[in-house]
Amino acid sequence: MDTLSYKTVSANKATVQKEWILVDAKDEILGRLASKVAKILRGKNKPSFTPHVDCGDNVIVINASQIQLTGNKMTDKQYVSHSGYPGGQKFISPEALLAKKPNAVVEKAVKGMLPKNRLGRELFRNLYVYEGNEHAQEAQKPKKVDLNSIK
Repeated sequence: MDTLSYKTVSANKATVQKEWILVDAKDEILGRLASKVAKILRGKNKPSFTPHVDCGDNVIVINASQIQLTGNKMTDKQYVSHSGYPGGQKFISPEALLAKKPNAVVEKAVKGMLPKNRLGRELFRNLYVYEGNEHAQEAQKPKKVDLNSIK
């Protein structure tokens, strides 16, 4: 019988082609930036996407201190943490967190969009966030990507 046969190719650690991607967060909206970065980290923008494998790229985000939030989220939104002790609940606004630790705002947004399992924790290690224009991954020759080109 002469029929076409299509085979689903499943990627694994040996066959994955990982690249270094540079993203500039200057004047970008936090949620839109985070969703696109999470998609790149996961590898969903590649035709060889496999759900249970780390087939995404390494992402470097620069200018995290110049990120924007829409509406009144800069003052009204609250990040909640708990120490584990009674009465140990702490709240901080994005405005205060940007002043204290600018990288944490982008990291929290991206981490919330990754899977909540071992794979998600492994994918999060491929994210590098810097508050300024300089980064320590020049030797990897990252490819600058315009986020508007990613669907």
